[in-house]
Amino acid sequence: MAGILVAVFWAILVSFLAVVLVRLAQTLRATTKLVADVTEQAVPLLADASATLRSAQTQLDKVDAIASDVQEVTSNASALSTTVASTFGGPLVKVAAFGYGVRQALGRRTAPAPEPAPRTSRRTVIVGRTVPSARSKKRNGRSSRGQKD
Repeated sequence: MAGILVAVFWAILVSFLAVVLVRLAQTLRATTKLVADVTEQAVPLLADASATLRSAQTQLDKVDAIASDVQEVTSNASALSTTVASTFGGPLVKVAAFGYGVRQALGRRTAPAPEPAPRTSRRTVIVGRTVPSARSKKRNGRSSRGQKD
């Protein structure tokens, strides 16, 4: 009887192992198919990514060339500006000063001296307060520093 019990036990164990092996084989087949599909789709994606990177590198090279050209143009414009300022700046200032002097001289000859306008007391507002101006000379018989004139 013990032999039959052992034989039945071994038959159940072998059947259980056969079912497990069949399921394992199905899982391995599905995994193999999945890996093949991923490989089939990944290769074109990698080729597209590589082409995109090459295109981006080409565009970056073009942008780098443009940036260096802009830098060169900027330095040339700066040099030209400095040259023009040093060449024409001094003489233009002298001509302007001469013209101003001539206008002042002609203005004094033809027009009488204007009367000085009466000074108005100026006040400065600071954060909502009115403060007397520091320029006022007198206030109630005293100067702005509190001394008599």
